[in-house]
Amino acid sequence: MSVISGQDTAVSPSSTQAVSTQPKRRDRKKTAKRLTWITHLGAWVPLAVLIGEYFTNNLGIDPVREILFHTGTTALVLLVLSLAVTPVNIIFGWKQVIPLRRPLGLYAFMYVSLHLLTFVWLDYAFDLSFILDGIVEQPFVLVGTVAFLLLVPLAITSTKGWQKRLGKRWKTLHKLSYLIIILALIHFIWLVKNVYIEPGIYAAIVGLLFLARWNPVKQKLLRWQRQIRTRLKSR
Repeated sequence: MSVISGQDTAVSPSSTQAVSTQPKRRDRKKTAKRLTWITHLGAWVPLAVLIGEYFTNNLGIDPVREILFHTGTTALVLLVLSLAVTPVNIIFGWKQVIPLRRPLGLYAFMYVSLHLLTFVWLDYAFDLSFILDGIVEQPFVLVGTVAFLLLVPLAITSTKGWQKRLGKRWKTLHKLSYLIIILALIHFIWLVKNVYIEPGIYAAIVGLLFLARWNPVKQKLLRWQRQIRTRLKSR
């Protein structure tokens, strides 16, 4: 009997389920916010370390090369992490990571921009003819430049406003991120030349992330995830 109305009331299973899911949703939102803050803070750490090394003269014999290396590898790591968002959701069902894709991509663009700025300013002193010669003569520079140019429209159209304007074309445009990360890997491999261990690790991780997106593998992972959840619920 309801105390307020004085009438017998029945609680439907659907209303009970809705009430029980509310705390879970709140927890997910809190987790998503925490992960977002961690992402923002973590993305600024490499830049803070780089600035600290610059002012303490710890960038070695060739500071420009060190800056190029740090900004480039940080950009690559952030691109890999943004690519990992969907596979992590597929494998573990962690929807809280989905909002991280946008900030990870934008921070990657920031570090790529710093990488390019270091190249054209500190390394080539804004000498256009010298820069063009460097792009033509060094294939890894050309590939890196193409990757940057492809990343620009993705950064510009990353807002919800652009997503609404472009509609279905937005997803098609942002599939360029797959090509960008491949170009970034090629740029890295050609840059380090005979040292293939670190680029090989990145390439292996990217390959696994691409594999997780392949529909036959994706469906198997989703079935595995559902089986795990069913077993956990039955305990």
